[in-house]
Amino acid sequence: MPPRPELSVVIPTYNRLETLRHVVPSLLASTLPAEHYEIVVADSNSNDGTTAYLAQVAAERSNVRHLPGAYNGRATARNAGIGAALGEIVLFTDADIIASPDLLERHLAHHRSGRDVAVVGMELQVRSLDEYEHLRDRPGRRRPLHPAGRRRLSWLYFLTGNASVRKGDLERVGCFDESFTGYGHEDLELGYRLQQAGVRILYEPRAVNYHWHPVPYDEQKEKMKLAGRSTVRFYRKHPAFGVKARLGMTPLSLVLHSVVQKSPRLLERLERTGADHPGFARNVVYQYHYVSGIKDALEHDRA
Repeated sequence: MPPRPELSVVIPTYNRLETLRHVVPSLLASTLPAEHYEIVVADSNSNDGTTAYLAQVAAERSNVRHLPGAYNGRATARNAGIGAALGEIVLFTDADIIASPDLLERHLAHHRSGRDVAVVGMELQVRSLDEYEHLRDRPGRRRPLHPAGRRRLSWLYFLTGNASVRKGDLERVGCFDESFTGYGHEDLELGYRLQQAGVRILYEPRAVNYHWHPVPYDEQKEKMKLAGRSTVRFYRKHPAFGVKARLGMTPLSLVLHSVVQKSPRLLERLERTGADHPGFARNVVYQYHYVSGIKDALEHDRA
């Protein structure tokens, strides 16, 4: 019988074959020996050829497993992956995130040297394969979210495109909350519970991956609204001031939203400017739609 892997990479997917064809090979090119890790693809019954592709890969690489199911969201798919994982460490990534060769080794090194830790790596946003190759080969051009010297993170940055945790710790806190079926915050909410349970969230800037998923302007506005609704669900579950403050669910943000809402010309101008130019106006528009989602959820609760 082959030895159990130390680490299980869990990837939720649904009809993402175009990017998955690059993601799986990047993980299989890991500097970590193949017997030390497995790849578990929790597939929400894709119909784009994902099944045939993974069958072909698994026939050649025994550490790749296809886990199809009628999952109703990313939380459910990831929980299925956790349940099936053979490794003591679970690394979460996504079907549109390309791994650097030493990603798995960087994560595993922290877990080998200490317990009660979660590890979050550097996730870089790229719009194309060309941009991925450019940043891969030119580290000086990267613009990460966190400075390289940072060593600890709060739950607010527990983003499961590049995060690892012991399976036992995940099971101890109840894994992902499957009531988060819409977009956003199922990962942050898990990070909150892990941190409350005494798990330290470490930042490893050398564990780099590349998120290849350019989101059109209008689609991102809708995602921000859905994230706002998830914020209210998060707060209803954890009614702490720190949750409100960190997720931007504050009296000030609600008042500023009302000011913009009552100024349709201002909003129209911001929307138009944001569509053409990334920067301040676009960020304001995204925040407006985020708070719109918060207000929608609050009004639904009162109805």
